[in-house]
Amino acid sequence: MTQKRILVTGASGCIGHYISEALIQETEHELYLLVRNPKKLQVDTQARPGVTVLQGDMQEISKFAELLKTIDIAVLTATAWGGEQTFDINVHKTHELLNLLDPDKCEQVIYFSTASVLDRNNQPLKEAGELGTDYIRSKYDCLHKISQLAIAPKVTSVFPTLVLGGDRNKPYSHITSGIPEVTKYINLIRYLKADGSFHFIHGRDIATVIRHLIENPPKKEETRSIVLGQEKLTVNQAIEEVCAYLGKKIYFRIPLSISLANLIIVLFRIQMAAWDRFSMNYRHFTYQNVVNPASLDLPNYCATMSHVLKISGVKPFIK
Repeated sequence: MTQKRILVTGASGCIGHYISEALIQETEHELYLLVRNPKKLQVDTQARPGVTVLQGDMQEISKFAELLKTIDIAVLTATAWGGEQTFDINVHKTHELLNLLDPDKCEQVIYFSTASVLDRNNQPLKEAGELGTDYIRSKYDCLHKISQLAIAPKVTSVFPTLVLGGDRNKPYSHITSGIPEVTKYINLIRYLKADGSFHFIHGRDIATVIRHLIENPPKKEETRSIVLGQEKLTVNQAIEEVCAYLGKKIYFRIPLSISLANLIIVLFRIQMAAWDRFSMNYRHFTYQNVVNPASLDLPNYCATMSHVLKISGVKPFIK
């Protein structure tokens, strides 16, 4: 395999850690890892030659202009989750970086968006652009504007569903860090029944897919829009799997209806953001043709709720 020059932005984030680690350990490509604070990068960058850590911020991406012209593959995971800089980094600076790449030299850009901007048919969800958090709206805006850029034909947009991951050497995702706390309420949750469904995917499985995309870029006739996730899981299935893992029996279940939830919100004057209210009513955040390692005939690392609980540090019930 020909050696490529690869840029990874946001290398010190949860997903960035897994991708950087996989590329260092499993390839011989020349890597450039962009991070704001090198001390937060816990992968072994000295494991082999050809790994360069770039200290910098997306807001000063122009200082890497000369390097960007030489990049063969760019993996863009850097993101701002909220605050004043969200639109500047997630839209304007991302576009600036894309414009600094050489469309003739660069073979592929793997751009990380979020599945929250898509509907169940993998098409743009207009409510995401209208009601979403700053993070979601910025991702929605960026996605629409990428199509106008010279590099657009080389861009593969990936849309992670609920992201799991993290360990003592990697930052935990928001979902993973909250799982042990949620399991404390399983004695109540197990008696509830709710209408909803979702996908999840672990950072290590994301890295496996990204490495595959690097070595096997989409052909002209193939989609460049990829939703990352394990197979659909209903909320009730998830509760049942958690109960089985923890050894908790379910004797009966009380259905939770949206009308009841809305009544409680009104009666108790609960303040909800527009996106939270929309999500509560939308309920089924599921997508078509989700991609994970198994769908590419590669080994899955975390495919079930039992795996999720185990890697989150939740101990199983032992008879």
